[in-house]
Amino acid sequence: MGNKADVLVIGAGIVGSACAFTLQQQGYRVTLVDEKSPGSGVTAAGMGHLVALDESEDELNLCLYALNLWQDFVREHPGVGDYSQCGTLWVAENEEQLAEAARRAERLNHHHWRAGLVSSDQLRRLEPSLRSGLAGGVRVSGDAVIYPPAVAHYLTEQLRKAGGRCEFGRAVVSLHQDGVILSDGSTLHAEQIVVAAGTSVSRLLPDFRIFPRKGHLAITDRYPGRLQHQVVSMNYGQAAVTADALTVAANVQPRPTGQWLIGSCRQDQQTDTALDPRALSAVLRSATELLPCLAEMRIIRAWAGMRPASPDGHPVIGQHPVQTGIWIAAGHEGLGVTTAFATAHLLAAQMSGKPTALDMQPYDPSRFITREKLHYA
Repeated sequence: MGNKADVLVIGAGIVGSACAFTLQQQGYRVTLVDEKSPGSGVTAAGMGHLVALDESEDELNLCLYALNLWQDFVREHPGVGDYSQCGTLWVAENEEQLAEAARRAERLNHHHWRAGLVSSDQLRRLEPSLRSGLAGGVRVSGDAVIYPPAVAHYLTEQLRKAGGRCEFGRAVVSLHQDGVILSDGSTLHAEQIVVAAGTSVSRLLPDFRIFPRKGHLAITDRYPGRLQHQVVSMNYGQAAVTADALTVAANVQPRPTGQWLIGSCRQDQQTDTALDPRALSAVLRSATELLPCLAEMRIIRAWAGMRPASPDGHPVIGQHPVQTGIWIAAGHEGLGVTTAFATAHLLAAQMSGKPTALDMQPYDPSRFITREKLHYA
């Protein structure tokens, strides 16, 4: 029992590594465990955008809290993850989308996150590669991109340097009252457990429905200086769902290497990360409709990944309703990178009994299940 940790964090993706790093900084003895290397699962498959989304007031508040924490992090740890504050250009293809763009700019400015409405001509001056005939858009200057696997790896190294412990290469197969059982039969003990295991959360806690939502991405060869902003269609998050549960909306990021990272889509009812040529073609077609020069660029790699999603679209952050000592940080879907540090700080405040920076009711694990239906570990 001499090696018993105060907190054991399951999952070394961007959310789990941020939780482990933050808790260790706040005085807990932390053990971080994952069957893979840090940032190599869901985190490695994502886009790495740091963006203020505003589909609800709760979502916007969480994003803005998180983005300010990210700015603190990059000031204190310069160079980690190739952080680039490129900003986001939300592109409106018609007058209806332009009206929504104006409302988005108003919402973001109301929350002191600088956003400016741009005309069709201004849009082309900002990004000459955009096609002509677009209605306009919104430029959000504080948004950024980062390479999240590098951040997750860095956070685990900082955890070790601060006296924390990392256990990689063995999966957690089950939870018990004061620890976990690993795939080799060994046991790790801790007073409290944070389950930040992405799409594996429901395997460890069957009453929490965190389900996989598939996405496809592609990346180009290097074309330095051709794209300055992350370019996102105003249709992002609003696209109609097809009969086979596929939604597509253009999202193209400039990487510091000069490469263009191309997304995005959401596809339900999928069970593996095999490439779906039809879905990938739809992603590339959507992006090319905004940026026609993509048709002449060389795609060097494409892949698919699974986002961990919750039934109501909000992440699950907080204490298990019944099982003492179990905490959950999951279900972030496409905002795991953006909201990683916010999740970590909100969870740490709850664990220590301190006030949280945000109202936690939208993220309360108890919102999905009743006590009568819970299984006990």
